[in-house]
Amino acid sequence: MIEYISGFSDLINRFVAFRNASGSWNDISYGMNLKFFDHYCEKNYPGQELQQKMIDEWCSKRETESNRSYNCRILAIQAFINYLRDRNLTDVAAPISLKAEKKQYIPHAFTDEELKRFFYECDHINPSQTHGRVSAIRKLTCPVFFRLLYSSGIRTTEARLLKVEDVDLTHGLLNIRASKGYDQHYVALHESIIPVLSKYDDAIKQYEPNRTYFFESYKGNHYTRDWVQDNFEALWKKANGSVKAVAYDLRHHYAITNINSWDGDAFEFDDKLHYLSKSMGHRWIESTLYYYSIVPGLAETILEKTESGFNEIVPEVDYEEE
Repeated sequence: MIEYISGFSDLINRFVAFRNASGSWNDISYGMNLKFFDHYCEKNYPGQELQQKMIDEWCSKRETESNRSYNCRILAIQAFINYLRDRNLTDVAAPISLKAEKKQYIPHAFTDEELKRFFYECDHINPSQTHGRVSAIRKLTCPVFFRLLYSSGIRTTEARLLKVEDVDLTHGLLNIRASKGYDQHYVALHESIIPVLSKYDDAIKQYEPNRTYFFESYKGNHYTRDWVQDNFEALWKKANGSVKAVAYDLRHHYAITNINSWDGDAFEFDDKLHYLSKSMGHRWIESTLYYYSIVPGLAETILEKTESGFNEIVPEVDYEEE
């Protein structure tokens, strides 16, 4: 547990308790930056109450920062100050986000053979004798975790933060509580993944009989982003060498594979696009269409199906990352 030591540490602890209670706290992205800010204030303003100059100094943009990295660093401070202002606990102004630089990431377009090799490596992880229990849990988890991303299109964060109670294997539904923007929604599972999840649920109970998270680490917490990244990279490299891909590309693959499979008239296409958008947790259909627009050659296909409206929609939407 992070210890806060500044003259207003009691306010930080209240904020942390509130975010924990609402299920929207993260020790890594929020806790560490709050700690850095807290320790800075204690070092430079020992024992003093929160003041505007503390915010202005610590939250000033650094030479080494891009606008995006700056926004990430100050996010926790913004949330903390807004929490205090909403309760009339301070009149200090929150730092203002900067306009992020335009960034266009081109996801990897998976081939069937690449995916077959990748999941083969997932299924053939050799448990380490040195790290017995940890390694055994990894062998159980990786094949199921990445198959869930592949078959459902959910975000990696949504999969990591799934609780046992959120996975309804009887009806084949996921209750996505922790999502981008904290929009709760439901995802209907493909029938092929339900027995895979059920088998995993039975097997993992011998290691974690009273787990909170559906995918839970040996420490009793949900997995981190680094866990997802490190395991995907290791297995992907073993399967496909130097070809570049990330776990989030599975979500993109899910979107374009579904869209490519649709036939029928424009009305039927629009209905399916609407359902896909809701299932993927998008507020706007435009966000779903944008996955298509950033892959060379595919934009023409969807332009055919959505006619001229596509050109008006796509340019306004940024690529949605986790």
